[in-house]
Amino acid sequence: MRRIGLFGGAFDPPHDAHVALACAAVEQLRLDRLHIVPTGRAWHKSQTLSAAVHRLAMCRLAFGALPKILIDQRELERGGPSYTIDTLSELRAQYPDAELFLLIGADQAAAFHTWRRAGEIVLLVTPVIAVRADAGSAAAVFDPAHPLPGMTVDPACVRVLQLPAMPHSATEVRGLVVARQPFDHLVPAPVAGYIAEHHLYL
Repeated sequence: MRRIGLFGGAFDPPHDAHVALACAAVEQLRLDRLHIVPTGRAWHKSQTLSAAVHRLAMCRLAFGALPKILIDQRELERGGPSYTIDTLSELRAQYPDAELFLLIGADQAAAFHTWRRAGEIVLLVTPVIAVRADAGSAAAVFDPAHPLPGMTVDPACVRVLQLPAMPHSATEVRGLVVARQPFDHLVPAPVAGYIAEHHLYL
């Protein structure tokens, strides 16, 4: 059985913690392929995202050379708001016999019950919660023994992905760019060069 992962996000911009998560997922989950999916029109984000062409280019620069990674632009090409359930349904049709894994951060896990058709998502995939070494247990934000509203989650079907302590965020990167402070220590070098070349976040 093939093992296929989905790692979605705005990636505005992708930073070193994103790359570390992708590498950890491929290794710890023994994935055959990890789909990196830049969000299209994110229904849950209040801020305007950078143009799709820039976020896609930065994802290719950040993740493209990693083994078993596929930059998947389906949400950028889809009209209307982007919902994870739609992408997962397409992946299930694409890989009918594979085991699917959905990578989410601790903050996303805490809000998981607000996602569109969240109850169906947990039937399609194995949720994998990425927990930094400095963030404590995943149970603090998503305890599978106590199902979220509208869902029944088997505790044995929730995985935890251990990450190094890397408190990076895209918000921090954008803030440093705006303040004209060094930010290249938080993102892959090609991404830093792309941001500078295209004057993003200024």
